[in-house]
Amino acid sequence: MAKPIVAIVGRPNVGKSTLFNKLAGKRLSIVEDTPGVTRDRIYAPCEWLGHTFMLVDTGGIEPQSDDVILSQMRRQAEVAIERADVAILVTNIRDGVTATDQDVAQMLLKSGKPVVLCVNKCDSVGAPPPEFYEFYNLGLGDPVAVSSVHGHGTGDLLDEVLKYLPEEDAEDVDDGHIKVAVIGKPNAGKSSLINRMAGEERVIVSDIAGTTRDAVDTEVENEFGKFTFIDTAGIRRKSRVLDSIERYSVLRAFMAVDRADVAVIMLDATQGFTEQDSKVAGYAHEQGKACIVAVNKWDAVEDKTDKTMKEFTDKLKNDFSFMSYVPFIFISAKTGQRVGKLYELIKTVYEHNCFRATTGQLNDLLSVAVARVEPPSDKGRRLKIYYMTQASTRPPAFVAFVNRRDLFHFSYQRYLENQIRNTFNLDGTPIRFIIRERDRDDA
Repeated sequence: MAKPIVAIVGRPNVGKSTLFNKLAGKRLSIVEDTPGVTRDRIYAPCEWLGHTFMLVDTGGIEPQSDDVILSQMRRQAEVAIERADVAILVTNIRDGVTATDQDVAQMLLKSGKPVVLCVNKCDSVGAPPPEFYEFYNLGLGDPVAVSSVHGHGTGDLLDEVLKYLPEEDAEDVDDGHIKVAVIGKPNAGKSSLINRMAGEERVIVSDIAGTTRDAVDTEVENEFGKFTFIDTAGIRRKSRVLDSIERYSVLRAFMAVDRADVAVIMLDATQGFTEQDSKVAGYAHEQGKACIVAVNKWDAVEDKTDKTMKEFTDKLKNDFSFMSYVPFIFISAKTGQRVGKLYELIKTVYEHNCFRATTGQLNDLLSVAVARVEPPSDKGRRLKIYYMTQASTRPPAFVAFVNRRDLFHFSYQRYLENQIRNTFNLDGTPIRFIIRERDRDDA
């Protein structure tokens, strides 16, 4: 299910980004460090008291913008308010209530969205200063005193946010459909691909209003199974649109990934791999989704030879080194080239993402792997892996019980991961390792 969106809005220099980092830091600290993935600081998953949501920082004024300050601020706030389920209005106790604060507060009131009023830079402990009560004049209810630098009051702030988050619905109920998010940078051909796939299959094709904004789900049933394609085509770049709005296209792709079982990452063959591709691909990897890289517009590549596809694939393997398991397929949504094979590939990587091995199979594999490559040692102490079992699926997560966690180096984890992939043929899905250290007396 897509996470609710909580937008941090407010005028510049009130501490929005500092608050964003403070709130998101709790969640980001446990996100896997994936080499090669660059992340914009405008959005981040956040967790509080068992509830997860997507935190969005409106980012304030863009330095390169030609717009006047108020106009740019208004555009930022309007976009954030439109996308959000809850808005946090950040103000600054040192400056008091300003005209811009009042302007943003009016926008929020007109939107009808729930608003939590944050009065930042209340750095002293104890009762808030008398100026704090001035913020009741904004008409947004009880303000929350916060120090984003020290973290004071952030728990109270998140408690207020949780009161307004939408209840979880039954969207995750398994209806037999494989949910596929088609993501990628604008103009890569996402809509064309979905239209091609829906148009070719005449058996049960219907358009369903999406449960998330800017998305329309397309259901398709054919000999390969039942599929629900989540169309993120609404994220395409408009001509001369402000950067502040374009940046939300990545956020909407993230929302689609949250809902999906499989992420099809669309690349434009005429442009190759870009930074935005790394953002959405990295997020799909972090969320444990099955992934496919579909290189579209292959028909538009000129002067192809029998080596062109291999050379392109080798370059993509380097670009996607942070997710080396991902398969590549070269298609043309315009002509339909290899589009039919995409269904089979989607089903395959989904099954790999749902794979479960028995403990017996894993320990047979472990015995062979350890005999082939001896575990690392340090100062005469050698790593011992007592046994391994599978904890969960989607993605497959394996628990290894060892004598010393510090000896289980990343390189040896990667070795075991490759052995698991090769043995069970787990292309297209990330794999997670959980290391548990047993007491030496138990050993």
